[in-house]
Amino acid sequence: MNRKQFLWLMLAVVLLGGAGLGLFWKDITAYRDSGAKIGAPLIPSLKISDVARLRLQDAGHEVTLVIKDKVWRVEQRGGYPADFSAISGLILKLVDAKVVQSETVGASLHGRLNLLAPGKGAKEGVGTLVEMSDAGGKVLASMILGKVSLKKDPVNPLPNARDGVPAGRHILVAGRGDTVVVVPDPLEKAVARPGEWVARDFFKAERIKSLQSTASDGSTWKIGRDEEWGQWKFVGGGGGLDPSAAVTATNALSGLSFTDVVLDDKTGADKPVVLVAETFDKLTYTIHLGPLANGDFVLRYKVTGEPPKARKPEAKEKPEDKERLDKEFAEARLRLEARVLLEQARSQWAYVVPAKQVAPLLVKRAQLGAR
Repeated sequence: MNRKQFLWLMLAVVLLGGAGLGLFWKDITAYRDSGAKIGAPLIPSLKISDVARLRLQDAGHEVTLVIKDKVWRVEQRGGYPADFSAISGLILKLVDAKVVQSETVGASLHGRLNLLAPGKGAKEGVGTLVEMSDAGGKVLASMILGKVSLKKDPVNPLPNARDGVPAGRHILVAGRGDTVVVVPDPLEKAVARPGEWVARDFFKAERIKSLQSTASDGSTWKIGRDEEWGQWKFVGGGGGLDPSAAVTATNALSGLSFTDVVLDDKTGADKPVVLVAETFDKLTYTIHLGPLANGDFVLRYKVTGEPPKARKPEAKEKPEDKERLDKEFAEARLRLEARVLLEQARSQWAYVVPAKQVAPLLVKRAQLGAR
């Protein structure tokens, strides 16, 4: 080898080495930017304000949460308003999550960590897909949430903590190959069931003046009182009334909650019990309760009426108290009007309510009698 050939060989080595070094640093930079580095953010480039659509899917369910008319809504529930705090809470957790463990796991082993993508025919080892998009439909981040990691807690006496308590989650982020990371949060609220995401605000029939029940067989009863703190009686007479049973029934209307939203008009529409509650605020709530096969009930309701615009002065009211009482009345009326508007907007849907919550409303007249 002459000197010229030697110099050309050395130049080639330098060039190849430089290219290899460049690729090495490129790989290192990509690794760091990917969020796979220990202590790095899970999704470092995501801006919360850009997220306008959130989709979750597992082996059996799918939910799409989207902003429409400046309100988060559940597409699978007819655009019913979604729980903003739950949505923002999940997005914030994903943005704030830091990687505590990172390793390469071959695709053949993804099922063991519940990291298989849903919708591809797999039944075992399927994870929960979380996909965030902007208002134009561009996917900003996509990942599969897999197996929950457990942490031993010797001082926890609960039986379900015997194998450990949820402490983290295995995640496979799209675009990062077979790199599986673990974040120190189990992300247990990231579920794909639509009913888990609906807003839980519900109507509250308060300050009830009278309550009437009519069953599908025509049997009926009606109770009422003349004053808000007065004694409950059967309207029209006909025997003594158990005060505690009356209070239990009327209080149930102010504490109802629901587990899901129903879209069709047929579910739970057979043989309903119809309740009509009139309040001291001049509002009327008409409620239909229809049984479901599982024992729960479908509830439909309407709200009519308008709260009084003027306050009725109290007996022997002092002049110096009038201004304060008028102000309190005006503020309370504004709050009531806002609540009624929300209740009327939500009355277009039907709701699944637990049987135990409506049980006090389904009693027969004889069960309300004095004991």
